[in-house]
Amino acid sequence: MASSTRSKMKTASVKNWNCQKVKEWIKNKGFPQYAETFCDTHKIDGQVLLSLTEKDLKQPPLQLSVLGDIKKLMFHITALRSEVLGSESNELGSTENSSEDELFTGTQDFITRKVKIHHSHHLDPEIWKTVLSFIYVFTVFLVTAFIMVIVHERVPDVEKYPPLPDIFLDNVPFIPWAFHAAELIGMGMGAVWITTLFFHKHRFILMRRMFSLLGTLFLLRSVCMLITSLSVPSEHLACEKKSYGDIWAKLKRAFEIWSGLGMTTTGVRTCGDYMFSGHTVILTMLNFFITEYTPRKLYYLHTCSWMANMFGVFLILAAHEHYSIDVFVAFYLTSRLFLYYHTLANNRSLMDRDKGRRRFWFPLFSFFESKCDGVVPNEFEWPVPRMIEGIKNSFGYATPLKPKTN
Repeated sequence: MASSTRSKMKTASVKNWNCQKVKEWIKNKGFPQYAETFCDTHKIDGQVLLSLTEKDLKQPPLQLSVLGDIKKLMFHITALRSEVLGSESNELGSTENSSEDELFTGTQDFITRKVKIHHSHHLDPEIWKTVLSFIYVFTVFLVTAFIMVIVHERVPDVEKYPPLPDIFLDNVPFIPWAFHAAELIGMGMGAVWITTLFFHKHRFILMRRMFSLLGTLFLLRSVCMLITSLSVPSEHLACEKKSYGDIWAKLKRAFEIWSGLGMTTTGVRTCGDYMFSGHTVILTMLNFFITEYTPRKLYYLHTCSWMANMFGVFLILAAHEHYSIDVFVAFYLTSRLFLYYHTLANNRSLMDRDKGRRRFWFPLFSFFESKCDGVVPNEFEWPVPRMIEGIKNSFGYATPLKPKTN
């Protein structure tokens, strides 16, 4: 035990070696002929010693001429480095690496930065922020439902404005059951995502991210629907301009659309809400969240998720409920917004580079991700014990600590 402690103390102090310590180490390893060159001439201390590469030994100013000495000395330096930095430094210390000079300069700082980039150290669930994100998406859905009522009153006359030319709709026959099937696929993916959230350790962070992204996308969709009314994509839809009267009648209709989630499966039928497809947004968002926040080894699940996303999009088009441009724009915006959001969230350097501009252009992101500085790991748990403990603590029935036994 004492020997192990002394060994750790020794390797931990290598970075603090002065030139004299390095000289002693070189002599002990059987290279007294280089002691003066290393220490007296080039002032190599412990930190510099750990950063030396085979290229340093071969090239000026050291320029060792004996190949056997170069290989043996590099072997001892690599072994010393691995003791100090552990197994990860072995990967960084490969003499085959062409960028060794950059990697070993401040190796310890490099490893620290690497850990910070890939793993978040602040995983506070911040439930109150998740509640705010839910209120945000809840409000946006209500606004979207009301806009859908407005655009229904502005649906262009089919006789005056026939369906626009569309490369997909003009070449694929209408399938009556396709839209209903697409919604069933969406509900299946939703069930998978809810199950993932239930067992994911960082479920509140995931919910916050999904609510904020969905809210932003549907707010953008509301603007697109309102500013331009496209003609009905297919005559079978039988969509006609409809007036709902006063504001209260419009609010009642909006509530019907909102409570039915805008789905034909729940009996909701809307017209004029074409640019862009809300169903495609939901399918794509579920696909990206399922594949991002489930373990990489579940590749069958990820493959099925992508197939469901693509097949669902095909069914939406096969039902002639949307133009091809509606679906394309919806998929592109959803996927790009998801990737941009997570690229910023997973790389703290990008978040810190220009805080002022980020807060201006991405206010929701800056607010919701202020406590996350890296990748959220996919860790899972059985949440019931934690819920029970939380309820007990809230009522003052904290579980007493068990005494330690020797």
